[in-house]
Amino acid sequence: MSLIWMIILGLIVGWIAKSIVPGSANLGWIQTGLLGIAGGWVGGTLGSLVFSPHQFDITPPIKHSFLGALVGAVILLLIYRSVSGRGTKV
Repeated sequence: MSLIWMIILGLIVGWIAKSIVPGSANLGWIQTGLLGIAGGWVGGTLGSLVFSPHQFDITPPIKHSFLGALVGAVILLLIYRSVSGRGTKV
């Protein structure tokens, strides 16, 4: 059940990240899900580097893992666009 939840959360986070970052992202639903899952890993790693482990005990962990995944997915999407040359033109 954990794997199914990770895929669903990855799809949601990837879709929101594509909506936040300006420009068009031509990613299919599998790539969007992978973006969200990888964003969770990046966001969790950055969160553990920036915040102490005991700082998250006040609120439910799902809120922090969702926000961390969203931040990580946005960062990955910006890196992908800058490397692939699909960034927005000013």
